[in-house]
Amino acid sequence: MDDPELDAIRQQRLQQMQGSNPEQQKAQQEQRQAQEDMKNSMLVQLLDQDARARLNTLKLSKPEKAQMVEGMIIRMAQMGQIGGRLDDASLVKLLESLNQQMPRSNSTVKFDRRRAAMDSDDDDDDYGI
Repeated sequence: MDDPELDAIRQQRLQQMQGSNPEQQKAQQEQRQAQEDMKNSMLVQLLDQDARARLNTLKLSKPEKAQMVEGMIIRMAQMGQIGGRLDDASLVKLLESLNQQMPRSNSTVKFDRRRAAMDSDDDDDDYGI
């Protein structure tokens, strides 16, 4: 019952049912890579070295926000709102205006320290002070 043709047909049918054709996946990956390369080349033209360094640092700490800023910079350039290259100070102003527009998260950190039976304040009595 081990028919290689039958196994190949089953494998092909399974891939069709899953909707994941290896050639389609490769084509989609190449398309995403081309879009990423085009975006990076545009950012190289739009930002000076210090601004790119700041954007890369932001990308490490807050990737979602960095993507949003990159998209905003590209849209502004396409609309003609950016004349020349953005320097670090201009990027900082852009980030500050973006921070003011974005809602702040209301997350807080609360420390609740429980006192043990022997407190650090009680240590002073042991030394005769």
